[in-house]
Amino acid sequence: MENLTRIARKITFILFVEQSLASAGFIAAATLNSIVGAKLSQHSNWAGVPTAVYLLAGALSAFAWGYVMDAIGRRGALTLGLFLGVIGSAFAFFAIAQSSFSFFLVSMIFMGVANAAVQLGRFVAAEVNPPDARGRAISNVVIGGTFGAVFGPNLVGPMGILIKPIAGDELAGAYAVSFILFLIGMAAVFFGLRPDPREIGKQVAEKFPETQTGSGEVRSVLEVLRQPAALTAVIAMALGQVVMVLVMVITSLHMRDHDHVLRDISFVISAHTLGMYAFSIISGRLADRFGREPVILVGASTLILACLLATVSPDVLPLSVALFLLGLGWNFCFVAGSALFSDQLSQLERSRMQGFNDLLVGLSSAIASLSSGLIFAAVGYNMMAFISAGISLIPVIVVAEWMFRKKKQLAAA
Repeated sequence: MENLTRIARKITFILFVEQSLASAGFIAAATLNSIVGAKLSQHSNWAGVPTAVYLLAGALSAFAWGYVMDAIGRRGALTLGLFLGVIGSAFAFFAIAQSSFSFFLVSMIFMGVANAAVQLGRFVAAEVNPPDARGRAISNVVIGGTFGAVFGPNLVGPMGILIKPIAGDELAGAYAVSFILFLIGMAAVFFGLRPDPREIGKQVAEKFPETQTGSGEVRSVLEVLRQPAALTAVIAMALGQVVMVLVMVITSLHMRDHDHVLRDISFVISAHTLGMYAFSIISGRLADRFGREPVILVGASTLILACLLATVSPDVLPLSVALFLLGLGWNFCFVAGSALFSDQLSQLERSRMQGFNDLLVGLSSAIASLSSGLIFAAVGYNMMAFISAGISLIPVIVVAEWMFRKKKQLAAA
């Protein structure tokens, strides 16, 4: 058991490194995606289209990545995913240099597929750890995004200055950052993720037999989602993602409309991504100690507060606070929801079902991203934030209702 614990720690650390590098690359790109979309398409209501394509590509590939992980292992799948990210960032750089909106959308497809693979890394960490440490394991990987939150957006400005003479546009610098970081992350996974977590997961499953499936048979997607706890977890993750994407994607364009410079926009996005990742270490431990549902409830409530605060002022400080809380609320829903969902699955079900979960989450966020530009153009930023606050009420109601039902069941027993 001690050897398994040591290997699990090593695997979790490598996944943390991968998440740190990849998230910095993805966040650097996300900082400018809406601005690039509006510029290359020459229409502000198309600003959310690149991110929508990115998220849709990730969503549609997430289910397939589950099968890829079973076929070639977790290490092979994550390496392949990061390689596709390298290709995507190179395409984005070329698209900006050539002022091609269509090429930019192609780059978003590659980067979306890459991100889908990277996001499954949190479940890989859960797989190699015992049930009572899954929340911490997931949070230890997700916290790698703190690196991305701090360095990703803040590398955009300096790299833009360096790249402008080559690409002809400072916006291309963000994608040069992504290219370099994805390459380093790919090397870290390829050389460091040994033995393959799939094999360690099998050993952990033998020592901690799963009880959720009863007969031990592999259940269908619908059978899993009929469980109230599994459905609650999916709703929390999907709608938390929707709210976060609706507000975050369009904030950079909202700030650009109020004449903020790239440095200010990067600062606000950094505050947001800091909220998304920096407190992962706390959210995972809270989920292990106090239960998954209370943490989700706190997260959804924080999302409501963030959306309301976003309407206060377009200035840097108020938006930074609002976007920070938006990231924090998302984090609580995401980490606790991931842990709750993982609790409901056997070892044989994990890759497929976790891929399906990310398919639903990705589709939800792709729709949100596409809608954000349209809503922003139609009714403005503040009304979009109010709509997002209303959506945040849904997971609050669902989780509260499930906690009440569970309490009644325990009392009856």
